[in-house]
Amino acid sequence: MNLNEWLRAIAGFFVLLSVVLAVTVDQRFLWFTGFVGLNLLQSAFTKWCPAIAMLRKLGVKEGGACGC
Repeated sequence: MNLNEWLRAIAGFFVLLSVVLAVTVDQRFLWFTGFVGLNLLQSAFTKWCPAIAMLRKLGVKEGGACGC
């Protein structure tokens, strides 16, 4: 998987996890869902995301249009 695929997978996992926790534990976990959405929105405008910086340090490749 390339960098963008990892980022989408991580964001999707956190959204699903927080919704499940909100339903089963406490509705305040929805604040985490909002945080993930806000982070994705700000990264669209600033072109910077903490998760991308972390993934790059872990050696995840950018990948091209072909996904390679």
